This record gives sequence, structure tokens and C-alpha cells, in this order.
Amino acid sequence: MIIDSHAHIVMPPESFRFMAELVGGRANPHTLPKIPEAAVRKVAEELVKSMDEVGTDIQFISPRPYLQMHSVKPGKVTELWSRHCNDLIARFVEMFPDRFRGVAGLPQYMDEALEERAIPELRRCVEQLGFVGCLINPDPTEGQGDPPGLGDPFWHPLYQAMTELDVPGLIHSAGSCSARESYTLKFINEESIAVISLLGAKTFDTFPDLKIVVAHAGGAIPYQMGRFRSWTVRKGDKETFDEQLRKLYFDTCNYSKEAIELLCKVAGTDNVLFGTEKPGTGSARDPISGRDYDDMKPVIESIDWLTEAQKRDIFECNCQRLYTRAFKNYAG
Repeated sequence: MIIDSHAHIVMPPESFRFMAELVGGRANPHTLPKIPEAAVRKVAEELVKSMDEVGTDIQFISPRPYLQMHSVKPGKVTELWSRHCNDLIARFVEMFPDRFRGVAGLPQYMDEALEERAIPELRRCVEQLGFVGCLINPDPTEGQGDPPGLGDPFWHPLYQAMTELDVPGLIHSAGSCSARESYTLKFINEESIAVISLLGAKTFDTFPDLKIVVAHAGGAIPYQMGRFRSWTVRKGDKETFDEQLRKLYFDTCNYSKEAIELLCKVAGTDNVLFGTEKPGTGSARDPISGRDYDDMKPVIESIDWLTEAQKRDIFECNCQRLYTRAFKNYAG
């Protein structure tokens, strides 16, 4: 089985009209869209077709992160948009229960307390819609402020809710208001900051059952292991940086064989989940391979030093072990 643990929803035109109205009117007032079943099925079938073309059996789908509008005032805008996206994902899952699982986008408005909107929406998605995980945006200000690192107690109420609900969080930044930092670059920067903040604050000592996946192969961290190994020794930590890193999980949404090989070596194949984000940034044709960059299955298969068992772990088993709500009958 091929499980793509990192993908995003494809939305019908009606959703974008709703988005424009929300931003233009600042949700004051607002009218919720009524999207016909046929319109939802059309885009859902397009996504299934895309999966079939690359041999993906199941995709975990979440809202498009760079469209989450976490910094758009007032907070009601992202609250309504998050709920709309999550409800749309639930319709995808209902239509194709064997192909999709829902991962919640949270209305993390700026520096607002997570108990205000984000945690209630997480509980609704898991308890009422059957979602299996959530996105975590380390910078809801989208480059306009100085948010607390993910190791800060500010985030503890969310971690508590995640552990109670037994759902992993995928660290995935959103938009960027900075002209010097595109949203793609911000993804990598925020993931790198998040890893160091979580490990430096000993977050997993406080929340030993917390499940965190770092998107895009861990940002820059696997490439900078030497610096943080040395830093950990200089601080006098009891655990090596490599040991600390194994408390996190990482996906393969990177599109580079060389980078994925490095990730597997430093993070360990037990901590790597297959993820492609297809269709997304990587949906462009590689002139060398002749495939889209986000056609990642052949890339994993071509790493000749991985055993068949390790490849199976990356493609399915690690995800099944981590996302327990997604595979209730799994006994691996």
C-alpha cells in the first residue's frame, strides 16, 4: 500500500468565490456557500485520478496551507475559511472513504490564544468529522510578528488536546507577508526553527505521547546536523542531537533523491513517512527523469541501499503506526 501522508485539497470554484467574499467583506457580514454535490465530486475525482496515475492508494488531505489566511483581520475570516475547508475535506472522505483521510486546518489567528478558535475546531474535526491529524502553523502572523517558538508554553494547550485525541500534528507554515521570504522559503525556515525549538525546550519530556511530523524533509535540519550535534555537546545535553531528533517524524515531500537519502540516514527510516503534496509545488516535469518532481514513489524505490522492509515502512507502515485513528484495524 502507498500512503501519501502529506497532500492538500483541490477546491471547486465556489470555494474561491467564498474566499474572495470573506476577504473583501472581512466576514462582516458573510454568507456560507452551498456547493453542489456534483461540483465537489468533480474535483474529488480529479484528485483520485492524479493519485491513480502515480500509484497512490491513500492520501491524507488538508487545506492548502498558504491559503489559510491566519493573519487576515478579523479572526472570524480564518475561522470561517478553516471550517469551510475542513467540511469540504470531510465530503471528499465521505465520497471516497478508501482513498482519503482528513487532516484539519486550524484557525490560528495571529497571536490569539489557541483555546479561542484552534482547539475547538480540532476537536470538532476529530470527534465529529473523523479526522486523523492536524496542521500546525508555527507563525500565524505570517511574517508580521514574532510568534513564540513551538517549544514555548503558549502551544501546550494544543499539545494537550492532540495527545488526548491521539492525533499527530504536521508542522507546516502558511503564507508570508515578507517580500524577502516567499511562502515556499518560509515553509523551510519555519520547519527548521520548529525542530530546534521543540527539542531545545524538552517538549517531549512534558508531552511524551506527542506526535509531530515535520514537513518537507525537516527543513534545513538534516543538512545542518553537524552544527546542532556540536551545539548539543556544548550545552551539556544528556541526549545526543541524533537521539533527540528521533522523537520527531519527517515526510519525503522534498523532490530530491539526494536529500531523501540524507534524511533517511540522519533521521532513520523508522521516522520517515512518504509524502508528496501532489498536486502542488512539485507538479512540474523533471527534464531528466521525464516524470513530475512530485512523482516520488519511483524515487524511493530507486534508493538501492534501502531494504524492502525499510521501503515498506516509508510507504505505509510508519504512517499506520503513527496515525492510529486512520487505520483502526491495523495491527503492525
